[in-house]
Amino acid sequence: MEEALSSFMRSPVGWSFKYKMRELQMREFQLGYGVHTVRSHGASLARAHMHDWLILLLLVVIEFILYLTPPFYRYVGKDMMTDLKYPLLDNTVPVWTVPIYAVLLPVVIFLLVYFRRRDIYDLHHAILGLLFSILVTAVITDAIKNAVGRPRPDFFWRCFPDGKDVYDQLGNVICNGEESVIREGHKSFPSGHTSWSFAGLGFLSLYLSGKLQAFDREGHVAKLCIVFLPLLAASLVAISRVDDYWHHWQDVFAGGLLGLVVATFCYLQFFPPPYHPQGWGPYAYFRELEESGAYSQAAATVNPLNAEPLESHVESKEDDKDGFLGLHLARDSTMPLEDVESGRR
Repeated sequence: MEEALSSFMRSPVGWSFKYKMRELQMREFQLGYGVHTVRSHGASLARAHMHDWLILLLLVVIEFILYLTPPFYRYVGKDMMTDLKYPLLDNTVPVWTVPIYAVLLPVVIFLLVYFRRRDIYDLHHAILGLLFSILVTAVITDAIKNAVGRPRPDFFWRCFPDGKDVYDQLGNVICNGEESVIREGHKSFPSGHTSWSFAGLGFLSLYLSGKLQAFDREGHVAKLCIVFLPLLAASLVAISRVDDYWHHWQDVFAGGLLGLVVATFCYLQFFPPPYHPQGWGPYAYFRELEESGAYSQAAATVNPLNAEPLESHVESKEDDKDGFLGLHLARDSTMPLEDVESGRR
């Protein structure tokens, strides 16, 4: 009987059984050894990432300077006005709402997860990653805006509010509109609304896909519907920018791509890819469990039949070909912890 049990535990099915048991044990440790609150670990975590927060403050200063810097006033001739005579409309999505849905909404969701899991590592890294995503995107967006100076589709009415166009001897416009309105009219590429939206809501989408384990291969499409909701909202914001004639379609396409790429890079700094079996928690969480001995204790108690502890690595039988936004599906579900922390395959 013992020989049969031992043979079963060495089979592929046995490996799968031991891994599932290990995963359940690790989830239980979230309620025991894995509880890290603001009071118990907040101060040490803040000290460890002090330089990251200082860099965030530096990015805020840089963004403020870029906002005050006037853009490049590109040559605009009379023959170019054909595509720049769209009506001057108000924003469907006001500027003041962007930080609310791109920053505050994700933070509220992070807090709800924290109150359920009591993991300060998850809360801290989610907020830090989100802020980096937003600020890095904002700095890149405004730097490109000022350097390119592309006129908005409604530039004619910004430049000539009375409808009477005037040009100099070189054929360039001589605007008679309000200076701040004209200045804003040279900031079309890329779209700031769009890049901010995809930076914040794109990060939230990645976060939700990890927490819901949307790519666990169990076919729960409802999870994907939740994951796609933030991306849908960001897409609708992008469409509104074209509908309001504040941006050309190329502006919103570039802004969306920029925000999504930056969000992905920032998310992967703190969390495993959503495809990964441990994508539901930050790298620091598993590192803390390992250092505290909880991880090894959980692994040691997995096998109730006194079989060998779960091996640190099982060779994958399939090539890792799947990917999404550069996030590769980890077919090897029992990769070593040090590889999980470093993001390697």
